[in-house]
Amino acid sequence: MDPVTNDQEAAPSTGARTTEPLTQHVQRANQWIRGFDRRHPLLWDAVFTGFWTAAVLIDFTGGGWRNVTHDPDAPGPLLLVLSLGLSVPLLWRRTRPATVMLAMAPFALVNAWSGATLQAALLQLVVIYHIALSRPLRDLWWATALMLTPVIISTARYGEGEWSQQIGSYLTSIGVAVLIGVTIRTRENYTEALEDRARRLEIERDQQARIATAAERARIAREMHDIIGHHLSVITGLADGGKYAAARSPERAAQALDAIGTTSRQALGELRRLLDVLRDDETAPLPAERNPQPGLTDLDRLLDGVRTAGLPVRLTTEGRPAGLPPGRELTVYRVVQEALTNTLKHAGPDAASEIVIVHGDGGAVTVTITDTGQGTPSTSTSDGRGLPGMRERTTLYGGTLEAGPRPRPEQGWRVHLHLPEETPQ
Repeated sequence: MDPVTNDQEAAPSTGARTTEPLTQHVQRANQWIRGFDRRHPLLWDAVFTGFWTAAVLIDFTGGGWRNVTHDPDAPGPLLLVLSLGLSVPLLWRRTRPATVMLAMAPFALVNAWSGATLQAALLQLVVIYHIALSRPLRDLWWATALMLTPVIISTARYGEGEWSQQIGSYLTSIGVAVLIGVTIRTRENYTEALEDRARRLEIERDQQARIATAAERARIAREMHDIIGHHLSVITGLADGGKYAAARSPERAAQALDAIGTTSRQALGELRRLLDVLRDDETAPLPAERNPQPGLTDLDRLLDGVRTAGLPVRLTTEGRPAGLPPGRELTVYRVVQEALTNTLKHAGPDAASEIVIVHGDGGAVTVTITDTGQGTPSTSTSDGRGLPGMRERTTLYGGTLEAGPRPRPEQGWRVHLHLPEETPQ
């Protein structure tokens, strides 16, 4: 029982395996024929026209036309002209189907009037199929009238068969040809619409990918600027202070060197964490270390580093923080960091800085950073990451950022950040 059962179960799977390759062969053959037709349309049209021309000439020379003719004594030259006139124009049936129908109409009329009744007139069905396939559908009305006119003439002149039978059978043939043409046309239009939609979706996908890549690059550039720029400014301040302290107080110079080493290691660690996130997971030896982004609680450590670099900073906080989201805290932190970095770079010696943070209702926060320096930070740095980066961060939360010299007679620079209340989602 078991072997028989196994054989019976194996039979359908074998049949499925043999059917699938056959279907693939047919599809490949169909694709090859279509591709050949697209590459060599004139050659294909010549073969098609030559086949039907040879068929109608064989019908003429072999006498087969006498089986349906109304005038078996029709002259041979007339039959030859009618045979060629109803078959040769097929060469242009795809490019100019309406013109071909008009060119074949006189031969079809003469064919019906003379009583020759050559079956080559049925080749007009091929032409009306192409009219339905490629021409406006309104052209089918006059094309159908042209094809029915010889039938009406033949029926009226020779009176064989009933009118309804003669015209009805011909209308049925025309309807089948038109239906096939319209069906294929609809399928081709639907396929073209799908292909066009796929192309547009692919273009949109690529555009979205490029936009996302550009946004991510800008974000990474801002982070690297904020991290590296600030730490380098602190290191520069420490190095300048250590240079002057080396001659008078070696102990203070050693402290400056220790601070430089600590700051450098912090910058290197943050840079490594940022670069580890960018690495491919398959190539990274260890998972990237993920630390939370800095927030308001990290301001004290930031200010300690700035004070160590020689810039006195005073922080004043008003109101109670209403649990700001991490993104808003990061924006405040980065704006304060960038403002202090600019002060270290441009304020000059003996400058001091003051930070006032005011917390309002609904997550609103206002930050004012001022300094007493004599330098003027550039509002459009060469790398475009300073104040423009601060404004980009502020805009993300619908806030405003003002940066400029303090009003006279005060000297120095002022940065004012305001983030409005959070909008309920």
